[in-house]
Amino acid sequence: MGSAFAGKPTWVLVGSGALEHARTDHIHTAELEATAVNQQELRVCVEDAMTALDSYGASLASTPGGAGWLHVQHVPVRRFVAEIVSKVLALNAWAPFASAPGPLVPAPYEGLVGLRSSSSREYLAYTVTWSGIAYLLGAAAPYNPTRSAQLRNRSRTSTANREPSLLPSNLGRQDVLALSWTSRHAATLMPVLTELARDGQKSLLLDLATDPTERCSAGSATGVELRSAPSDLFTLAGTAEGLHLPGDEHVVHIKGQGVQLARIVRILSVLLETSGGCTQPSWRTLVRVESWLDDMLSTTRPHTVLLSNDTSPLGVLAAHAAERHGANSVHVQHGAWTAESVTWPALHSRDIIVMGDRDLALGRAWVRHPQAEVHVLGQPRFDTLASLSRQAQRRYLEKLLAPGGRVPARIAVWACQPFSPDHLKSHADLLLDGLGKADGDWGLVIAPHPAQGADAFASLMKRGCGPSVALADPRVGARGCLAGADALASAYSTCGIEAALLGVPVLEIGPPGERTLDLAGHRLATRCDNTGDVAEALSGVGQARTPIQQAALDAVCRWRGDSATRIARLITDRASSGPRAGDSTHQDAGVSASPQDEGVSAR
Repeated sequence: MGSAFAGKPTWVLVGSGALEHARTDHIHTAELEATAVNQQELRVCVEDAMTALDSYGASLASTPGGAGWLHVQHVPVRRFVAEIVSKVLALNAWAPFASAPGPLVPAPYEGLVGLRSSSSREYLAYTVTWSGIAYLLGAAAPYNPTRSAQLRNRSRTSTANREPSLLPSNLGRQDVLALSWTSRHAATLMPVLTELARDGQKSLLLDLATDPTERCSAGSATGVELRSAPSDLFTLAGTAEGLHLPGDEHVVHIKGQGVQLARIVRILSVLLETSGGCTQPSWRTLVRVESWLDDMLSTTRPHTVLLSNDTSPLGVLAAHAAERHGANSVHVQHGAWTAESVTWPALHSRDIIVMGDRDLALGRAWVRHPQAEVHVLGQPRFDTLASLSRQAQRRYLEKLLAPGGRVPARIAVWACQPFSPDHLKSHADLLLDGLGKADGDWGLVIAPHPAQGADAFASLMKRGCGPSVALADPRVGARGCLAGADALASAYSTCGIEAALLGVPVLEIGPPGERTLDLAGHRLATRCDNTGDVAEALSGVGQARTPIQQAALDAVCRWRGDSATRIARLITDRASSGPRAGDSTHQDAGVSASPQDEGVSAR
């Protein structure tokens, strides 16, 4: 950036080569992007921006069923708005600009919306470019396309589900309609559907995954039918006409900078016009999905719509459709919650099933349904933990680490998240340096997240020295090998909870201030924010530890091995009795669950 003329400061985006001889105030945009932003201030500003957007443009487009664009697409929109706010705050934190704010001139021909790097196979990490920031702050951008070349060149069919399109005409009446679009959803919901089938309840599981590795397997449960979405459902792109607005005087103020709302909506239209698969469907896709769901619900007439995510676009749409068709909506929490980790604190289903006692307060604060109830019933995915073979999983880990024959005495498993490459590397360096300094002979098995590409770890596998490192098969993941580990490390993978339930030592890693599941706050993990912490925690593995209290485990996950059964019973009870407002058998939110009861429910 350079500054300069006519009495009023003008800040110009230029190529980095032009800065070599610059005599005016300047900074590389990479330095701005590395600026630490106060997270509390960021959250407040994002909330203000979303409130302004809702008031300004929520009514600009709706599905035929009455679901507004901002309501359904709130999660991807909010993530993008957070990118905008973060860059505006970083720009304002640069002293020369803060002391002399002025117009920001775009770089010629740079797209306004681009993509950040991500280790996720499918997820599109949209971002606003610095020319996009200039445009939002009021600059003319006649030669700037809305999309970067990378976005323009994306294949429109790259996210297509190629399974045969199956018409709903032969489905008949179903008791429960369930939706899944990730392997975590399928693993969470399938045990419940199996239990429902044992009670004579017929279920239809709709697989909406657009990544082949996230698909559901048919299973062998009689009474559970599996169908895939039409093969072309998620390939639809096209203009969102209602979001292309003329300029006006409406702005939202971010740290003193007036950001034009019409221009925010125009940039957001890129998200709604791009085919982004099941996690970020285009607006045309959502309109078509709603019609398809309406056909499914009209044909099957279920008493319950079962979800494992009712906050991202497909989940919001499904909960909305269930309400219109008179079906009860039930949401089963599939991953751990923290107040900071949820993009949009909103739950739309009638019944919310949460894992542990600590989730009650969050669930109660986030519910949107006027008759919503929150129930602590554990995690059906964890029901089978007690039956895992530690010996078999240990043999798998040893086989990965010792193709030549030598096996490390101790093995740590790293349960990853689909972070950016730089973020992953920082965690890898922390872990591997700590492993190298820890007492004993340690090896590391990297377990990719289900949505993560294994190629994200290619550089780590080439390290020439230090502890032995191996990569688990993505189909196995951390869940398939953690029981055989001496320790599990992660920032906030739900596998940390599974490891704690099995008594495997857990390390919550990341630099100071990075969010975790806060298992350490319940004395179920050790917080490690530097190499010394990692080495100390690993060196203590095998030493006598204070027994973990059941209350600490229950706070994080109420684990009795019967969560699927209890959830299935709640679904059938609700179907037979209808809404139970004021039901005296429901406990108050402050009462702890015992092994004999149904968990805690809260209105």
